[in-house]
Amino acid sequence: MVAALFAQQKSSLDKEKLFDFYQNQKYAEAAKYLTSIYGEDINDAKILIQIGYCYLMSGNNVEAEKFYTKAYAQQPQNLPILFSLGNINWKRGNADKAKLYYGEIIKIDSNNFTVYKLLADILTTKDSLRSVYLIKANKLNPTEADVAYDLADLYANLQKHAIAYKTLQIAIAADTGNIVLKKAILPIANFLKKYNEVILEGEKILQVNQDAAVIKDVAKAYYFTKDYEKAIAKFKILETLAMQNEATLYYTSLSYRALKNYQAAVIYTKKTIEEGISDNTSNYYALLGLVYEESEKLSLANSAYKKGLEFKAEPNIYYRLALLYDLKYKEVKQASKYYNLYLKSKPNPIKDKDEIKYVKSRMEELKILD
Repeated sequence: MVAALFAQQKSSLDKEKLFDFYQNQKYAEAAKYLTSIYGEDINDAKILIQIGYCYLMSGNNVEAEKFYTKAYAQQPQNLPILFSLGNINWKRGNADKAKLYYGEIIKIDSNNFTVYKLLADILTTKDSLRSVYLIKANKLNPTEADVAYDLADLYANLQKHAIAYKTLQIAIAADTGNIVLKKAILPIANFLKKYNEVILEGEKILQVNQDAAVIKDVAKAYYFTKDYEKAIAKFKILETLAMQNEATLYYTSLSYRALKNYQAAVIYTKKTIEEGISDNTSNYYALLGLVYEESEKLSLANSAYKKGLEFKAEPNIYYRLALLYDLKYKEVKQASKYYNLYLKSKPNPIKDKDEIKYVKSRMEELKILD
C-alpha cells in the first residue's frame, strides 16, 4: 500500500511524515493528512483505497466505507475493495449488504476460499446456504481449522458422524497441536465407538487442560469399555467442578449398578432424577393452579398446586392451597394445615411479610371458628 501511495504522490506530500503516521499507527491522522493533500474530490481509485484503509484501521468505518464506495465506483471488480466493503458492512451489522459484496467476489473468483468462509460466518445455522459455503471452503482448503470445525459440527448435527470425523481428521493431521480440533473430535469418535481413541487422546488433553467436556467424553469411553471404576472417577471430577448434568449422573448410576454397588446406584439415580427436573417446575405448576383458580376450575387448581409440591415445597404453593381451602372450599382444618405448612416452609420475612402477617392473623381466627 505504501508503494502504491508513493507512486501516486503529489510534490507536496511529505514521505517522512506519512511514514511516521504509519509506524506509530496514527491512521486517523494519516487519513486526514492524505485528504488535505489530495482534497475531497478524488477520482483516483488507488488514493481512495489508501485513505479508506487508513480510516478502516483507525476504526472509523463510516468514513472508510465512503472512500471505498467511491473506489468501487471506479473499479467495481477490484477484490480488495469488495472485501473491504463486505467486511465494513459485516462489522456494522449490515449483513445483507456484506453478502452482496461477497457475492460479487464469487462471480469474479469462484474458488476464493476466504469469501466462502466469510459467507458461512455471516449466515445462521438455520440457513441452508451456510452448509454449501462451508463445504466449498473445506474443499478448497480442507486443512483450515475453523472451517473444518464448523463443517464437522454441522455434519454431526445432521447425524453424519463418519463424514464429520473424517473432516476433523484431515485438519488435525495438518495441525497436530490444535487442541480445539482434538476436543471436537472426541464426542464424534465416541458416537462411532472409537472408545480407545477417545481414551488415549482425551487423557493426553487432560494432562494439560482439565476441560469438563473432555472429562465427560473420556468418562463415557471408559464406561463403554466397561472400565467402570475409571468412568466413575472421571464423572466424580465433574461433580467437584459442579459441572455434572443429567447424563453424567445417569452414567455414574449405571456404572455403580454394573459394579453391583446398588446403594450408590440408588443415590445417583435419585440425583439423576433431581437433575432432570427444572428448578422452576414447581413454579410452573403454581402458575397453572392460579390460572385454573381464577377461571373457577377449583379441582384442577387443587391438583396443579399439589403436583407442584411434588417437585419442591414452595411457600407460595402452600399459601395458595391454604387460601383455596379457606376461602373457596370453606374447609377449616385443611386450610389450617396448609397455613401451618406455609409458615414452616420459611417464607421470606421481608418479601412475604404481608402474607405472613395475614396467615398468622387468619390462623387465630380459624382457631376460634373451630
